[in-house]
Amino acid sequence: MKTVKAGIDAAFVKQQRRHLLRLRATLVAASQAAESEEADIKTQRVTDALELEDDAQQLDTLEREGNLVRRDVERLDRVNRALKKIEEGTYGLSDRSGKPIPRQRLEAVPEALYTLSEEQALAGKRS
Repeated sequence: MKTVKAGIDAAFVKQQRRHLLRLRATLVAASQAAESEEADIKTQRVTDALELEDDAQQLDTLEREGNLVRRDVERLDRVNRALKKIEEGTYGLSDRSGKPIPRQRLEAVPEALYTLSEEQALAGKRS
């Protein structure tokens, strides 16, 4: 594991790696649980005679859970990229500009791939 030139030391990078690995395990478990629950709901819809209100509630639940799963999958992608950056020795440097990501941001969002201003600019483009 290399130390990057972003004002962060090897001990911090090692700590962040452990945190990212725990976060990845949590996100994977949540995704698997959501997929299992979705399968159960779909199976129940097929086997049970449902009233329209029950059906609408289940569809609403599936949609909300689908949005959460999608958000978790996107976060999992960022976590995996951050772990790859640790391996590459570029953790703490923006994927977009190569500028250092402040340590405080990495502490708050260990999977941060961009500086805050770059992240805000990207979020504005997605809206």
